[in-house]
Amino acid sequence: MTSLLPRPSMGMPDLLQWFETEWPFGERHPMRVESYADKGEFVVRCELPGVDPDKDIHINVEGNQLKITAERKREERTERHSEFHYGSFSRTLLLPTSCNTEDIKAEYEAGILTIRMPRREAEVRKEIPVARVGK
Repeated sequence: MTSLLPRPSMGMPDLLQWFETEWPFGERHPMRVESYADKGEFVVRCELPGVDPDKDIHINVEGNQLKITAERKREERTERHSEFHYGSFSRTLLLPTSCNTEDIKAEYEAGILTIRMPRREAEVRKEIPVARVGK
């Protein structure tokens, strides 16, 4: 919980303050996601540069939740220097009830994962009569 009162400085960054601000360094999630409805479909787009879609991206649906998991691994070696970058991250999105999760399609192009789900036909509303019990 963020406090409105300033904390006294101890010369080093306050670890609790790190947890109260956006992480890491201005982003809440390392996987940027946008979702929108487009021409009878629900679309989710994820920014995932530097991953191999054949083995590093996993998409699962359970109930009305869409979970996207990705892992990034990169290693650079030169004669004088070696460096590696790695990390795994995931996002779970709550899907609208109108999504048809039986017919999901996903594609990856130029670092962008696009997931498309057709929307179901409008559900028929039905009024339920209330039975009087007793008197």
